[in-house]
Amino acid sequence: MLPVSVLSRRADVVEVIGAGLQMKAGGAGHRAIADLLGRPATTVRGWLRRFAARAAVLAGFFTTQLVALAADPVLALPAPAASVFADAVAAVIAVSMAVRARFPMVAAPIWQVASAVSRGSLMAPRWPPPVR
Repeated sequence: MLPVSVLSRRADVVEVIGAGLQMKAGGAGHRAIADLLGRPATTVRGWLRRFAARAAVLAGFFTTQLVALAADPVLALPAPAASVFADAVAAVIAVSMAVRARFPMVAAPIWQVASAVSRGSLMAPRWPPPVR
């Protein structure tokens, strides 16, 4: 079991990776993100590519979780974003906020909640498993 502060097979803490994902969703490039986070550009590019390759699946998974968790899913659903990548990031953040709203004792930062929801596998190649 991993602590919620990390993701499987990633050396950086989830808050740093999440910040990079949010910056990319906002339109920043990998070099600018790397400079702001003090990480190698190749590392940041790897995060962004991994997330982008799974963005549609992640958006679907987290939207499903949001509908199950939110008191009013219609109000909790984020508006469509400029890209599938940004939609996926918005869905991850919305689920984290719904968890914190439903369970007030959860005081963990947004990206740690996302790590917990994904069991540390947010950036894993075969996660989430296919629905059967």
